[in-house]
Amino acid sequence: MAGKMPEKYVKKILEAQVYDVAIETPVDEARFLSQRYMNRILLKREDLQPVFSFKLRGAYNKVSRLSPAQRKKGVIAASAGNHAQGLALSGKQLGVSTIIVMPKTTPDIKVESVRALGAKVILHGDTYDEASAYSKKLGKEKNYTYVHPFDDPDVIAGQGTIGMEILRQVTGPLYAVFVPVGGGGLIAGVGAYIKYVRPEVKVIGVEAEDSACMKAALEKGRRVILPEVGIFADGVAVAQVGKETFRIAQRCVDEIVTVSTDEICGAIKDIFNDTRSIAEPAGAMAVAGLKKYVENRRLKNKTLLAIDSGANVNFDRLRHISERSELGERREAIVAVVIPEQTGSFKAFCEALGKRNITEFNYRYSDSSEAQVFVGVQLSDAGSARRDLLRELRGKKYHVLDMTDNEMAKLHVRHQVGGHAPTVDHEVVFRFEFPERPGALMKFLQTLGQRWNITLFHYRNHGAAYGRVMVGLQVPPKEKKLARAYFDKIGYPYSEETENPAYQMFLQ
Repeated sequence: MAGKMPEKYVKKILEAQVYDVAIETPVDEARFLSQRYMNRILLKREDLQPVFSFKLRGAYNKVSRLSPAQRKKGVIAASAGNHAQGLALSGKQLGVSTIIVMPKTTPDIKVESVRALGAKVILHGDTYDEASAYSKKLGKEKNYTYVHPFDDPDVIAGQGTIGMEILRQVTGPLYAVFVPVGGGGLIAGVGAYIKYVRPEVKVIGVEAEDSACMKAALEKGRRVILPEVGIFADGVAVAQVGKETFRIAQRCVDEIVTVSTDEICGAIKDIFNDTRSIAEPAGAMAVAGLKKYVENRRLKNKTLLAIDSGANVNFDRLRHISERSELGERREAIVAVVIPEQTGSFKAFCEALGKRNITEFNYRYSDSSEAQVFVGVQLSDAGSARRDLLRELRGKKYHVLDMTDNEMAKLHVRHQVGGHAPTVDHEVVFRFEFPERPGALMKFLQTLGQRWNITLFHYRNHGAAYGRVMVGLQVPPKEKKLARAYFDKIGYPYSEETENPAYQMFLQ
């Protein structure tokens, strides 16, 4: 796939004006990761930038190249995070008025961070797309210069200075560079430089499984718009890659690796163990992709570099990240097990686990013959340990269902195991996502209406832009289509979970 890039971008990268405000970040060796994966693993520490993200480079390079007339008018952009902070600091440094349009769902910490850097913040809409459309409209009305977060040659060139630094800092063998991908600005800049100077070095993009717009575009040979985008790694939650970034990526990207939420959380823990710093989900994505690539290819004794792209994570999200990191490292299994409802059965089950540590045990009396338990079990290694556990338990005649990859079980059921509801008729279960801001849960309940009785409800604030709710409703079979039509009208993403085994075993 990859081919040599023209000199145009190399020249733009060499001339990029970023160091008035950005720093040349270090490349650190991840000792624990290197030992575990038997490769030399390096981290390019963009989390150490003044705004804790690489986005400062592209934003500053763009603003620094504006004409005096453009600077006088000011700049505008839409962003819920790192681009906003990078542009705000760039405007402050260069004396350019900066306006940032942010979705109303943006956490207060990010809004205040942007305001503290001197930018004017306008809160508009519930999504990035709504904020972006408004920023472009306002920019045209007021003649502000719109600064795109990724699809702009000057922004791409600014991000490309990371590639220039990497090749200057890593002078010996370098097998591959792993780059997180959202809209493609970072991988376009880094890839263009690396493929021109050292074309033998692989440039591998890493995307979240639920927002892999670059992978889809490269496979189809054209840009595509994803119908839905995952929200966990919000820094890369983009539905369509840029036109220019895609053009460059077609020539300089060797491969795309996709990673799950759990794998990203595991990578955040890995980075913490090696650096004592906490990466944001998008910031740790390249490490997650590197690990997956090494495991799949069984690489050994190579030098591999991952870009740690940012550290702007809400503190409230850390409990969720910590909870999921062991699953991402495949050092915890979540299983549903049926055991006899009799004295001593729990002790016998613990003995069947051998020396494995139980991390979680949820149980509620259901009937006099069988008990269904929801169990977390610590695993000794990330290899075949989960498969061995399931085989051993089944060999001892336990009925076991692996819930480790069941999203509903991990997000909701593990916090709510409370027993069955045999007297509830016609219960159906749905999961919803809704914009998270003060009063949002009450608004969701009001929107849900009162036509159907609520029989089950679980909500947990994860400090993210969107809240996740699991709802049980009494909906007679003849009204099932009516319910779905009503949910479609509400407009929140939803999925039915009535057939999910986690619900059927523990809550139905």
